[in-house]
Amino acid sequence: MARMLLLVNGSSFIHQSKFMAKYSKKAGKKVARAMHERKKGTLKSGRSGKKVTSRKQAIAIGLSEAREEGAKVPRKKASKKKASKKKAAAKKPVTRKPAKKKAAPKSSSRRAKKTAGRKKSISKK
Repeated sequence: MARMLLLVNGSSFIHQSKFMAKYSKKAGKKVARAMHERKKGTLKSGRSGKKVTSRKQAIAIGLSEAREEGAKVPRKKASKKKASKKKAAAKKPVTRKPAKKKAAPKSSSRRAKKTAGRKKSISKK
């Protein structure tokens, strides 16, 4: 980021950025608090209530709390999994392969076995 230096009252400098901040001070404080809790081991996940050990998850918790309170925080990005599935579905139309037909067994051999079995059962009686 480009910064400009402004001379005020001769000796003191004020740093002024050309761009607006993405995150408010309130959001930064929330993230800092979440990080401290994570280090202590007291930060818990909202849904499951499990202890949070991941740095990224702690940041996400802090930002979501700041978002709830109305602090200036950018919107969440769409998850990559959903986006990739949508792209894949748009690229390839689903086509089903026709089922392979199985060859019918020869009926003459079946008939011979059946009749042979009948003849044996009749002769035994």
